[in-house]
Amino acid sequence: MNVLVIGSGGREHTICWSLAKSPKVDKIYCLPGNGGISKIAQCVPISVMDFDAIIDFVDSHKDIELTVVAPDDPLAAGLVDRLEAAGHRAFGPRANAAIIEASKAFSKYLMKKYGIPTARYEEFSDYDKAVEYLAKAKYPLVVKADGLALGKGVIICNTREEGLQAAKDMMIDSKFKDAGKTVIVEEFMVGQEVSILSFCDGKTIVPMVNARDHKRAYDGDKGLNTGGMGTFSPSAIYTSEVEKEVLDNIILPTVEAMNKEGRTFKGVLYFGLMLTDEGAKVVEYNARFGDPETQVVLPRLKTDLADIFNAVVDGQLDKIDIQWSDEACVCVVMASGGYPESYEKGKEITIGELPDDVLLFHAGTAVKDGKLVTSGGRVLGVTAMGKDIAEARKKAYAAVKNISFDGAFCRSDIGIKK
Repeated sequence: MNVLVIGSGGREHTICWSLAKSPKVDKIYCLPGNGGISKIAQCVPISVMDFDAIIDFVDSHKDIELTVVAPDDPLAAGLVDRLEAAGHRAFGPRANAAIIEASKAFSKYLMKKYGIPTARYEEFSDYDKAVEYLAKAKYPLVVKADGLALGKGVIICNTREEGLQAAKDMMIDSKFKDAGKTVIVEEFMVGQEVSILSFCDGKTIVPMVNARDHKRAYDGDKGLNTGGMGTFSPSAIYTSEVEKEVLDNIILPTVEAMNKEGRTFKGVLYFGLMLTDEGAKVVEYNARFGDPETQVVLPRLKTDLADIFNAVVDGQLDKIDIQWSDEACVCVVMASGGYPESYEKGKEITIGELPDDVLLFHAGTAVKDGKLVTSGGRVLGVTAMGKDIAEARKKAYAAVKNISFDGAFCRSDIGIKK
């Protein structure tokens, strides 16, 4: 079979890499792809939001049997709906289900209605009312843009001044464009974070191996929130007891709630969790593979990813026995200087000799005049497997030393957490 993957980041590179291992996949197309993806797939310069061009491309390539929609924006805007309406098989949730990520107001409503544990919150579309609440609130607290904001629309506020500034940035200054017209103000939860990605066909849901992300830009969880500076799998804090609690109290109830709301979810449902003294609670949902969690989860997958995708699309996930490697995996993100704020592009990337067991997933790269250059804030995900986290971490950081570009930086503490 031939497969089209929509997207251009490290997540999409990892998906393409995993599909390329399948004996059932003959050819991979990727729109628009990146410098690394171009080594294993035919990249076509079509924007992920140019739905007409995407449909035309699939229509004209009769050999494409499945389209995998990976990023959040096209999912929320209904690309899967458009593909299905045009008679094409697509992996990913329809727009009415992708809203679980696209609107934090909806996801909080869902959790409140169905008793799924999450932080207490208030919702505001009126700036003056938000200011009135934030002026009297107890700190620290969290201010979140309702819509999609590239993983950056979440501000932890320790003081009244920070809370008011966050509301102004989102609601008045439109720092996150329309995503911040409505904001969610949440209690600040204390605990350990963990990410659970799950395959779901609307009836059956199968959690993947757990992972832990590092959102802040600098060591020790300092600096601004980013799209993710690195991740590892598995986390020792996600015990079998916690796993059962999460499955019974969060994962299964969420699938049931979405079905009751008439928003059947098919694709990858991501649970961002906080393990608190009161039990596991939902921090956020994503309607797709997480980035960079995918970079440490899919390398541990032993089952053919193409088989899983087809089973999800066909509603036959219960027929697949999904197996995982016992090895650990660590991914260190190399980013452009200045990220997550302003940064320069077009810096030439030099890659020295890397061990065979180190995987290099490209996130923000392009090929220009025959040279590999930076084209984004998060540039590369340097990923390694090992018998445990310590061994995988050692391999990943050894490989980082053999990669360079002007302004490159990375955290040095990925994988130190439990």
